Amino acid sequence: MQPQAFYRVVADDFTAVDGIIRRQLTSRVPLVEKIGDYIISAGGKRLRPLLVLLSGKALGYSGDDLKLLAATIEFLHTSTLLHDDVVDASGLRRGRATANAQWGNAPSVLVGDFLYARSFEMMVELGSMPVMRIISQATRVIAEGEVLQLSKVRDASTTEETYMEVIRGKTAMLFEASTHSAAALANAQPEQSEALRLFGDALGVAFQLVDDLLDYRGDAASLGKNVGDDLAEGKPTLPLIATMRDGTLEQAALVRKAIQQGGSQDLEGIRAAVEAAGALDYTANLAREYAARAVDCLKALPDNEYRAALIELAEFAVARTH
Repeated sequence: MQPQAFYRVVADDFTAVDGIIRRQLTSRVPLVEKIGDYIISAGGKRLRPLLVLLSGKALGYSGDDLKLLAATIEFLHTSTLLHDDVVDASGLRRGRATANAQWGNAPSVLVGDFLYARSFEMMVELGSMPVMRIISQATRVIAEGEVLQLSKVRDASTTEETYMEVIRGKTAMLFEASTHSAAALANAQPEQSEALRLFGDALGVAFQLVDDLLDYRGDAASLGKNVGDDLAEGKPTLPLIATMRDGTLEQAALVRKAIQQGGSQDLEGIRAAVEAAGALDYTANLAREYAARAVDCLKALPDNEYRAALIELAEFAVARTH
């Protein structure tokens, strides 16, 4: 499936959002603009602003504020990427060196703070208290999700329940905030607002499950990051948790040792173990369940091309290879 299909229905708005992002990057400090432009121009899927545009338009809302909200969400997302790469000591993102690898940790953290602050300035410009409530709560939950994940690094006793709590916070929450805030901006009926909120949550969970799956089934060239990064950092993701729970004693011991020690010296051995234990199929099936749940939520929305694009997006989330 070509991802362009669901971008096409909001192509003009997407271009306008890009223009807003460029204008809002302006700073009197050259290094702020340089790093900000570097990470934003790296591209990526821009799924979160896309969700804002599609959700608002599915409800029949097309005011300019929708584009400003989409740009706000992207700034917020980009600020978390800068911070995450420092926390994870990542060297590669979207096929390029990370900002921290290029300029160091301190400038990356501070420019992340700038983008975060700018997103709140843009949010104030929207003048919607419901939107501010949704996004400000989301930023707190995202931070909590990241800290929870950090506290579980090299913890081989992490359960699937805790893992789900982590990904709901660090990933799904911003998907949810994107769809939910668009509904709030459009003054949606409570039933439709809740449907879009739940859609964003389920889609975000499905998306992260596939991300964690691709850490073992993907390749660095298509992913734009180093395969096995999560394993190297000692992060107990679902493929690893399921292997320890459902695999043989040998497979479980191999994975447990890898999580506790960190590093990806035996990446091929781990890859073979998670595949043989059925952990990758388990993760893929769960991702499909969440994507189906997301699509089911959309029944509450009017039947139009934007709702159709949201359905396609949910299908793409689990069919993708990067």
